Amino acid sequence: MNKAFVKESDGDEDEDAAALALAIPPGSKNYITPAGYQRIKDELLELIDVARPEVVRIVHWAASNGDRSENGDYIYGKRRLREIDRRIRFLTKRMDLAAVVDPSVHHGSDQIFFGATVTYSDQHGTTRSITIVGIDELDPLNGKISWVAPVARAMTKAREGDVITFQAPHGVDELEILEVSYPAPQDD
Repeated sequence: MNKAFVKESDGDEDEDAAALALAIPPGSKNYITPAGYQRIKDELLELIDVARPEVVRIVHWAASNGDRSENGDYIYGKRRLREIDRRIRFLTKRMDLAAVVDPSVHHGSDQIFFGATVTYSDQHGTTRSITIVGIDELDPLNGKISWVAPVARAMTKAREGDVITFQAPHGVDELEILEVSYPAPQDD
């Protein structure tokens, strides 16, 4: 099938990589927790050792069936192979840029740094708990926010009992830091 009729790009540029690269402030590192780094590494190894060889096997089988122009297994397999290769490149770049920071080094501290779990109260009395993580570990629905988020940047270096103000999307917000905790160091 002619590529003029298929909505695919030939570019190697991964849109997700570009978007995430912009999320890191210039001159900063891509901070990540050891657990987050391990998840990226596990996904990369899964793609390289399991997913890609399986798709290559299917594409090879489909190519041996003859006419490739109307062979759905071949066309889909090639597309899936490009997606896997793009993801492998993306994960490899993320691992190369990563600066692994172990938050347990701050265990027992009441000051907020990367990896802290912070319980705070807003000006309406609502109490929330968040963990400050790297942009590759972001999971807002489970209370994991990026260290580049406005609230995380405003909290950095604050201590339990401090009241901070920051520019939120809806205006200036004021938060009281109630508790700061870090994971306990692991014995290796």
